[in-house]
Amino acid sequence: MQVHGTAYRTIWVDAEGRLKVINQQLLPHRFAIVELASVTAVCDAIRDMTVRGAGLIGATAGYGVWLAACNAPTHSVAAFESALLEAATALRATRPTARNLAWAVERQLAAVQQVPDIAGKIACTRQTAQALADEDAAFGQRIGQHGKALIAQLAARKKPHEPVNILTHCNAGWLAFVDYGSALAPVYAAHDAGIAVHVWVDETRPRNQGASLTAWELAHHGIPHSLIVDNAGGHLMQHGMVDMVITGADRVTRQGDVANKIGTYLKALAAHDNNIPFYVALPSSTFDFTLRDGRDIPIEERDPDEVRIMTGKSLTGGGLSLPLHDEAG
Repeated sequence: MQVHGTAYRTIWVDAEGRLKVINQQLLPHRFAIVELASVTAVCDAIRDMTVRGAGLIGATAGYGVWLAACNAPTHSVAAFESALLEAATALRATRPTARNLAWAVERQLAAVQQVPDIAGKIACTRQTAQALADEDAAFGQRIGQHGKALIAQLAARKKPHEPVNILTHCNAGWLAFVDYGSALAPVYAAHDAGIAVHVWVDETRPRNQGASLTAWELAHHGIPHSLIVDNAGGHLMQHGMVDMVITGADRVTRQGDVANKIGTYLKALAAHDNNIPFYVALPSSTFDFTLRDGRDIPIEERDPDEVRIMTGKSLTGGGLSLPLHDEAG
């Protein structure tokens, strides 16, 4: 993804061997890069949504195991592996719904078991973390190509220069993955291929990932889009202003039940009622074949302050955080 003319991934290791990420808490007001120097810092970044999105937290967890390996005791293989298992437990506990996170940790632990010596194990965690990141970006690129064909089919039914109107919920673009994204990857691919597209961007309460992240991404890529309140989606569908819906997913069971950002279900119902195609874009790492249906998916419960406290910027450009009080307050 290009930001101010520079290509970025959402997570990378710089030339000095430091793990860097884009701080998504500060977007869209400020673009900032932070270093994660320990597995504790990685856990905090995943938990507080400095990094977020199914694919990205999986890749971040993979790098977290690498950092844990770099700081683990080296006097014995047993002590080293015990430290890795402790780190893996902490990483898994950060956010329970997205399958990609646990999948990445499990892949790291399995890879380490194939190497006998500690130095080799440390090198293995670095290589595996990089492979996880590269694969995530490649998955997004391929999702984009598959989805572009669907958008092209809809575009063929349009009048010349009339855009395909796509509604999305939450943020499943390049910020949610290492690069390209899932739900937005087809939009980027179609736009870059010269297909006219327009995106309806839900605010996505309570953390406003649509307003803060998706709209920011689309603006930087030069894609026409309109920010709408969450409950406007059904109205737009009812009036023929939406051609398709694409969302991402946090976890998908073996029978195809999808868990995604709260509010996705209502969009699916509205799309069904109005005969609008509804697509979920995801990499294979999001599937959880150990679960039969959606009732078994663990649902994360976030801090109530994410709803109770409004954040943003004041008219003068300063920071702003206002608690919402009840009548007694």
